[in-house]
Amino acid sequence: MEPTETALIVAVPEAERTVGRFRSALDIAASWGVPAHVTVLYPFLPPDRINDDVLATLSQIFEAAPRFDISFAEVKWFGDTVVWLSPQPDGGLRHLTAAVWRRFPEAPPYAGAHADVVPHLTIGHDAPKHVLAQAAEAVAGHLPIRATVDAVRLIAGAPEPDSWHTLREFRLGAA
Repeated sequence: MEPTETALIVAVPEAERTVGRFRSALDIAASWGVPAHVTVLYPFLPPDRINDDVLATLSQIFEAAPRFDISFAEVKWFGDTVVWLSPQPDGGLRHLTAAVWRRFPEAPPYAGAHADVVPHLTIGHDAPKHVLAQAAEAVAGHLPIRATVDAVRLIAGAPEPDSWHTLREFRLGAA
């Protein structure tokens, strides 16, 4: 299947052991091949717009950003339909989103659907509340999860099983 979308994400492999089984059942993106992550910008540019100039610009943006540490110590909710982990501090993630959006204003986060883009790692969504609550309780017992943010991935895919893959990984600048 040809990719229809792209995204910029911070993969969080440190979270897979804790959230992986819940994501596989409660987050469709996991079945598409998207790892546990915090979104930097989605949707990004259409796949046919990704060229050497775009890649060079992204490289400049991310090389200028320092590496930083985050901790996921709290489970939160968006309404009753999405359960997620809150990365703290979230300023570095917000900075990455703002920096990319500034350079690519035609690609607002979540297509402009949200006034405040809240960095988060989705555990599950759009399932019965009691199922999400059980996942939230199970995950909370394994917190905190600590991670170093030192790279951003450009991924591409379609809403199909196992279709998402990494196009490029960009290293962040020095600590």
